[in-house]
Amino acid sequence: MTKPMLLSEFKRLPPTMRATAFDGLSALIDVVAEAADERYRFLRYQWFAAAIAAYGGRARTLIVERDGYPVIALPLAGFGPEAARLAAIPGCYWPFRGFPACADASDEAFGILVDRLGQEVNGLRVGPSYDGDPAVVGLIAAARRRHWMVLDRFVADSYLLDMVAAQSHGSWPRASTLKKNRFHEKHLAEHGALDWRFLSGSDLAAGGFDQLAAIEQKSWIAARTDGSDAKFTRKGHGAFWRQATADPVIAEMMSAALLTVDGAPAAFSFDLDLGSFKYAIANSYDPAFAKHSPGRLLYYRNLVRALEKGMTKVDWGAGDSGYKSAIGAEPGPAIRDWLLLRPGTPSMLGRVLKGMWRRSGQAPDQPSGPADARS
Repeated sequence: MTKPMLLSEFKRLPPTMRATAFDGLSALIDVVAEAADERYRFLRYQWFAAAIAAYGGRARTLIVERDGYPVIALPLAGFGPEAARLAAIPGCYWPFRGFPACADASDEAFGILVDRLGQEVNGLRVGPSYDGDPAVVGLIAAARRRHWMVLDRFVADSYLLDMVAAQSHGSWPRASTLKKNRFHEKHLAEHGALDWRFLSGSDLAAGGFDQLAAIEQKSWIAARTDGSDAKFTRKGHGAFWRQATADPVIAEMMSAALLTVDGAPAAFSFDLDLGSFKYAIANSYDPAFAKHSPGRLLYYRNLVRALEKGMTKVDWGAGDSGYKSAIGAEPGPAIRDWLLLRPGTPSMLGRVLKGMWRRSGQAPDQPSGPADARS
């Protein structure tokens, strides 16, 4: 009779890794997103499909598998002259442009991704993305190990509110803040009946986005710009957000706080909620009520509700540092654009254009640390 082998006698084989390119967007994107760090789980198939539908482009997806299981998904969309073979990650600027990777994706997996990427493109634009994004950190480190030219340009500083930390230093919101809010609310109510409500993704898809767009059309963005940067209007980015709600998982992450005065939309705050983390995507108000601070009243209600639901941190993104600092937000990770150029002629050209690329960004308001996609 054959003697059975002991467990200690078995040899553990290294995992098998491979990268595959698919035309279009792969359904495997969702598998990877579900295993990503909590903050990046909105980077699902429909997120990228909504971007392609709203902004155009021809999609292709690189998938890295470990023992047959997908661990990285990199959607691509070409831009510029076809002969240049340049690509970018499709998506929406808010909260950033990124791609999903499993939380335990290894250096080897990112290396295999870069090897396959070099067969597909001469250069890849990544971002705008946050310093410390684990997928971007892994991609850039692997690109550098393989002697790709890596260029960065500063876009902005982000602002981060840690509500738990704010509470640990005393009551938050402060009693004086709440008193001031009650004063404004009292005078705002002189304009009509106030209704504070909270909308889910399904509420937004069923007409809520139109209410947010109605506020934007009355706001400063319509008065001072051509309106193309509005989040929810048909002329702005409304098509993207409406398309994104086709995925019920993404729709569940969406939330909006809405204030109406006598039934008319007056202010909103729109967010993506991911577990204990909230991305504050957009807020606006009807300037007819500006003297009573309707936006301030609404976002404080929204933040207190988020805290009650177990959310602890709020990413306010970039810009308008004044009111964000007043809330208690502090500068967070820098936001950068990256350009990765494969070895050879593309990298040589990158060395020539390096200064031009960096100058096309913004000047930091404060020291933001080295542009190294911090890990």
